[in-house]
Amino acid sequence: MRVTERAEQAAKVLKGLKTLYPDAQCELNFGSPWELAVATILSAQCTDKRVNAVTPHLFKRYPAIEDYVKADIKEIESIIRPTGFFRSKSLSIQESARTLLKDFNGKLPKTMAELIRLRGVARKTANVILGTAFSLAEGIVVDTHVKRVSFRLGLTKKTNPALIEKDLMAVIPRKEWIFFGHAMVRHGRRVCAARKPLCQSCLFKSFCPQGIKNT
Repeated sequence: MRVTERAEQAAKVLKGLKTLYPDAQCELNFGSPWELAVATILSAQCTDKRVNAVTPHLFKRYPAIEDYVKADIKEIESIIRPTGFFRSKSLSIQESARTLLKDFNGKLPKTMAELIRLRGVARKTANVILGTAFSLAEGIVVDTHVKRVSFRLGLTKKTNPALIEKDLMAVIPRKEWIFFGHAMVRHGRRVCAARKPLCQSCLFKSFCPQGIKNT
């Protein structure tokens, strides 16, 4: 599709998402920007449901950022083990806490450039934090669901998340970036699954290249 065609397609998708998921938002549970950062780090290669099952114990055990720095990393590993990759995630959380205390007075920064200085925080995670915690639209979250659904809908032909994000940012109005990411994630989980997409019952089937092929 040319850019103009992708823009027209994006407008149809956005309209449909607002019909299906008008209140779409991040499904991770958190009580502060720091807790959201921790939960988002834990969500890598893990479901939000499993993360939400782990974080209540974690957040109760370590209520302050300082607590993570002082903690025995083996204990953090033990708590977050169900989320997978627990050793690297534990190190990311502890090092991020240390960086926040050292360089940002213990407060999560509100810029992309500063957030990605934290261990375990790449652009996708930073977009989640900025959009969800601070309502700042610096980009569009591109996780596995957004990547899959965007490709199937013809909004991008790219496979690299950074390039997919650029394609999406070019055709989605900036004021909708935060909502779009959350709604696309929800659609990917509920309808446009990786193995068995529910094309027959999908609202987008009449203009989705994948849906047309499967119906």
